[in-house]
Amino acid sequence: MLLFFAMETKSDSDQSLISLIADHMENGFLENIIDMFRHDSSLYLLVGSLIQDERVRVRVGITALMEELRKLDAQHISGAVAGLLPLLTHTKPFVRGDACNLLGIIGDKDTMSYIEKLLIDENFDVRLIAKESIEDILKRDA
Repeated sequence: MLLFFAMETKSDSDQSLISLIADHMENGFLENIIDMFRHDSSLYLLVGSLIQDERVRVRVGITALMEELRKLDAQHISGAVAGLLPLLTHTKPFVRGDACNLLGIIGDKDTMSYIEKLLIDENFDVRLIAKESIEDILKRDA
């Protein structure tokens, strides 16, 4: 839980960067953001904050970003895991579901036990996403 506390106390510069990336994502600048992440792997730590954005275009964009980076920057993508795991218990179902989906995209087998807990989530969509994320991870591992 210490990680979750650390996420909530991001510096002003981190908050500014999160806002900048989210605004660029909403405006469709996916390629620019891909380049940013490929040149600075520390940005993966911000994915957990970005996926909580209320704007659907931002969340869809973050999903597209992670799908592309899975192909283009596979050696660094697991840097997003630490910021996503605490979100699996978030109060908002869309955050739990989106975080789970991103973990499925990342494909780290070590996250399976966390994702499996969502198979009994109160929200049907979250349960479905958890099932699909587990299937995606198992397919990659096969």
